[in-house]
Amino acid sequence: MPVSKPAAPARAVIRSTAEFARYVGLARTTVSRVLNGKPGLKPKTIAKVQRAIEETGFTPNAYALHLKGKRTATIGICIENLLTPPALLKLAGLQQKLRERNYASLIEVVEPGGSRRTVRHFLSMRVDAIAFIGHFVEEEIAQRIHELRTHETPHLIIDQVGVPGANAVALDRADGMRQLFAYLLAQRHRSFGLIGFTSMARSVRDRLAGITSALAAENLTLPEATRSLDHLHARENDFEFGRAVARSFIETSSLPTALVALNDEIAIGALQACREAKLEVPRDVSVAGFNNQDVCLMTTPQLTSLDQQVPNTVDAAINLLLPQIGRPLRARPLVQTISPLLVIRESTGPAPTLNGRPRRPA
Repeated sequence: MPVSKPAAPARAVIRSTAEFARYVGLARTTVSRVLNGKPGLKPKTIAKVQRAIEETGFTPNAYALHLKGKRTATIGICIENLLTPPALLKLAGLQQKLRERNYASLIEVVEPGGSRRTVRHFLSMRVDAIAFIGHFVEEEIAQRIHELRTHETPHLIIDQVGVPGANAVALDRADGMRQLFAYLLAQRHRSFGLIGFTSMARSVRDRLAGITSALAAENLTLPEATRSLDHLHARENDFEFGRAVARSFIETSSLPTALVALNDEIAIGALQACREAKLEVPRDVSVAGFNNQDVCLMTTPQLTSLDQQVPNTVDAAINLLLPQIGRPLRARPLVQTISPLLVIRESTGPAPTLNGRPRRPA
């Protein structure tokens, strides 16, 4: 009968630097110097402490470091509950860049009105700075920025500009729509169906401003060149919403020559509606989206879209946020905009009246 080995004794939990120093067998001051990366230590001393960390899993108390006047190397990230693919890419990219610079991240997803509790939690955790990702209610986020400036806590808003006193990095959605409409106008399009543009959010207003600017360059106005049928359908699922609104456009007697969607999901729904109606894209109607997600390459035809240039946004965010840490707050906020990149693919082309083909199959 095999003899079982006695269980290994449970490893003691080490909760303080003093306990850890006793475990290592070194003076507490020496251990603290190793933990804080101080120069002038013998390699064997550093190796001994690092080996003990591996053995015990000991982690210095970040809050104790803060009480000693040291930073916690932690950034609080507050992201709105609208977890769109671009927002998640920005969150992942920001966290990765912070990790590369030896910063930890505390991440909270908030509902509208929930940012006050989250910011206070971050402040209680003694974070070095706070970043916001998304489009928050402007009055609410303005209050949070005021609180952070009162506490002299560095901050940054990613994707929302115009908040008083706020440092921000945001996509220039107006410029993106100027690019797209300048291209479509050069293709002789003069009638546009807008899908998903009826929200009062600042991001939508910015896009409409860009469209208005591009149309004005051709002596056109927004009311005469664009139409919306969003009011005919509830927006519960973007794919189905795009499909339903595009179908309503198709059923009218005057189908626009181009359908421009708020995002790629809506645009893909519009492509499906065109396919079901036996319309050829872009021969009969052009379709464009926004965000340039990978799925744009999987549609037939491949979808023209505007790329948010997420890596550029993340780099700009890091370059604006981290230099604020440990310095007096600036009186004037820092604001940087990122221009989208228009990616032209097969779903857009010349207006149907140019190629001499019928708008609809016979």
